[in-house]
Amino acid sequence: MSTMENAYALVIGIANYQNVNKLPPTVLKDARDIYNVLIDPQHCGYSKDNVQLLLDGEVTKAVIRQALLNLAELSNQDSTVLIYISGHGGRVEFGPYKGEYLLPVDANYSSGISLAQTAISGTQFTEALQAIPAHKIAVIFDCCHAGGIAQPKDVNGPIIKTGLPESYYDSLQKGGGRVILASCRSTEQSYVQPGAANSLFTQHLLDGLRGNVASEDGLIRISDIFEYIQPRVTAAQSNQHPIFKADLEEFFPIALYLGGQKGILQKNTEGFRYDVYISYAKTEPDDTWVWETLIPRLKEVGLKVAVSEDVFQPGVDRVVTIPRGLKQAKRTLMVLSDAYLTDKWLHFERVMAETIGVQEDNYRLLPVMIEPLDDKPMPDWITGKHTVDLTKPRHVERRFKHLVDSLKEPLPQRRLLI
Repeated sequence: MSTMENAYALVIGIANYQNVNKLPPTVLKDARDIYNVLIDPQHCGYSKDNVQLLLDGEVTKAVIRQALLNLAELSNQDSTVLIYISGHGGRVEFGPYKGEYLLPVDANYSSGISLAQTAISGTQFTEALQAIPAHKIAVIFDCCHAGGIAQPKDVNGPIIKTGLPESYYDSLQKGGGRVILASCRSTEQSYVQPGAANSLFTQHLLDGLRGNVASEDGLIRISDIFEYIQPRVTAAQSNQHPIFKADLEEFFPIALYLGGQKGILQKNTEGFRYDVYISYAKTEPDDTWVWETLIPRLKEVGLKVAVSEDVFQPGVDRVVTIPRGLKQAKRTLMVLSDAYLTDKWLHFERVMAETIGVQEDNYRLLPVMIEPLDDKPMPDWITGKHTVDLTKPRHVERRFKHLVDSLKEPLPQRRLLI
């Protein structure tokens, strides 16, 4: 049995709302194109019988709830389930109907009760997901578009703000084996580039599913999809940041790669996807130095940089977990400062990177000092290690060059350092 024979998908696209602002026709094309690539045996490999496409007028609250119930009835613990939704998502911030909502085509919010009767509340959607027995569920939202939702019909009606907050995605991922991938933050828009056939987020999602995310085993994993999409979306629109939320034990496949072919992952000659993973304190002045000085200089010389948190600079890859970043990057660059030395989470990163180096018999860690630490007790793990000292302005340029050379060189073997 091929991996995708036990895979099910629900694809929803709503543009022509009956009672709220319409969305661009691109929304419908996005949904159709996702459906077509999923059922294509030369691409994702889902059985056509296992994928349901719902568009516009047919997408009422009752139809959505029945489609989710169908997924619960058809799937089992070993199934893969993918849900793609492109349309309006919104939130009511005050009143008895406060909460998050997905808006079906006939959603009506002339009153609080009409909203509750015609929209899918966050609680209802969460319960529907929890009823699906599959341990591999990916929910993909492209649900925040320009234009807002609408103005309330009367002053007593609920005011819906466009966009779904990250807390909504947090609630959906609970239960294990669930991944939530969203096109942008609640304060942002999901863009359509001028003249583009698809929305920016879905275009890169489609490109990834069509083979731009390579695979050594013929499978495309949800983590690979996000790491492909994120830097490209943010590079094209610096104020659009895709979101990844997960409660997982493994990054499961969501599609075949080119029908199950083996592809070539983009790695350097030593087998790494990234040249450097940056471990640093997300406080000032460290954060500003990393983003305004360190990362631009590393990118200037062609090094591929990865971090684990949201990325604000185009062209920098966000890896979805710290262990994944540490393993896939040739070196881990530690930005040493007072804040770094007192951060327990960064201590975890360092220990993990060092453990990987011991297991692979190489030296992964490269400490860089950005403020004087001479008058403080030095941890044992720093003592004896070669540290690039960037605290003295007169020597910064020469030592920065040494840092770049070190990142370009092959990994030093630990046995040679004894």
